[in-house]
Amino acid sequence: MSPSIGLRQSMQLRQQLVMTQRLQQALKLLQVPTLELEQILRKELNENPLLEEVEAEEEIDENTVREATISDLEGTERDKVPEPQDENRDWGDSFEDGFRGVSNERAYDEDDELERPQKYIPTGQETLTDQLHLAIPEGAERKIGEYIIGCLNQDGMLACALEEIASFFDVDETLVEAVLQIVQGFEPAGVAARDIQECLLLQLEGKGMEDSEEAHIIRHHFEILKHRKFGDIARQMKITPHQVQEIAQRIGELDPRPGLAIGGEGARVIVPDLEVVKVEDDDQDYAVYLHDANLPRLRVSGAYEGQSTSNENDVKFIDEKKRHAEWIIKTIEQRRRTMIKVMEAIVAEQKDFFEKGAIALRPLTLQQVASVIGMHESTVSRVTRQKYVQTPRGVFPLKFFFSAGLDSEEGTEIAAKAVKIMIKEIVEGENESKPLSDKKIVDILQESGLKIARRTVAKYREQMGILSARMRKRY
Repeated sequence: MSPSIGLRQSMQLRQQLVMTQRLQQALKLLQVPTLELEQILRKELNENPLLEEVEAEEEIDENTVREATISDLEGTERDKVPEPQDENRDWGDSFEDGFRGVSNERAYDEDDELERPQKYIPTGQETLTDQLHLAIPEGAERKIGEYIIGCLNQDGMLACALEEIASFFDVDETLVEAVLQIVQGFEPAGVAARDIQECLLLQLEGKGMEDSEEAHIIRHHFEILKHRKFGDIARQMKITPHQVQEIAQRIGELDPRPGLAIGGEGARVIVPDLEVVKVEDDDQDYAVYLHDANLPRLRVSGAYEGQSTSNENDVKFIDEKKRHAEWIIKTIEQRRRTMIKVMEAIVAEQKDFFEKGAIALRPLTLQQVASVIGMHESTVSRVTRQKYVQTPRGVFPLKFFFSAGLDSEEGTEIAAKAVKIMIKEIVEGENESKPLSDKKIVDILQESGLKIARRTVAKYREQMGILSARMRKRY
């Protein structure tokens, strides 16, 4: 019997995420750091006549304004606010685990500045970061490189000590030094130097002149050179003062401020998005605040209230801008509440960290926090991305508080970050003439009640840039 060929109709039910434009915008506002959010809101203020800023001199209580505005918006009839299903739910509650975001190649609404790709000129930091991503694969060393680039001042000099960077990442200073040398090889030559002397030597090295007379003078007679004591240099080098002067002129052609050559904005200072403060008269509690003082306080303008027009396009324009202004205000408030909820959940889970330091970090996952606050894991992921928090123990990225765990003999779990600190302390306290092997470190940790494999110790040691026992030995 021959198979029948023909067209058939069938019905099938399946779940599919529809990324509406409003949801895409809301996710972007949730994810961006506070500094970038301020720029977005300033742009909205400039382009939406129905959106205005509450000026400080008006002496209006901000909390009252916010609560009144949100209350009014929540009471708005549904047919006046588009796509309510996206605005009144957890922004990530429809997302499957495999969701990776919308394609960058999709069409954008030309009237929607929040979604339209913005043209920009790369900053100095971005130019260096692009070189870093080509030079170092993703991992701990790349993160250190990004931190180094973020610490460069306007002149392109490294404005923080290697010890400070090593402490931040809980790694050996030699690893930071190795990453710094890679960054110092980027263009423009001389960038990421720790002082002018190193900056000039890096530029000569880039030209293959590390053994030149110019390099010799900078390396051995730099202080005398700065005071233009050419005679003293000439006597020590057994050449004429005139020759020294000519060398000095060639040195003067080098750039002591390479950072200015790449159009950099200067040091990319980390501005915390949140702050955790210990409550006075209460040793066991902490309060969470949002660092949003620089964000404009918004409200819907009443300038067009009571005005009538017969022009249908004008009516449509005002109506669309008003609804968008209402949506912006409500979405920013949702973002604010969500960020505080997430940070409060982190503080509750990691209270021992705030009391005792990083050694007391507990294992924590995005899913745990999501369960506590009743939101989707993807929402927590977006909140913690690119965000920093100021705490009594320093400034940390929110991602710092999340870590896998290892079992202890007491049945509790210890965060991987805390284990790394324990390994580092063990190595620092060893006899340098008889350094401890990974197996011996395992034995010491097991004596402390921690269950850990030798390969795990080796992995953590390498991540922190700690050399093997054979390489650490001193004679």
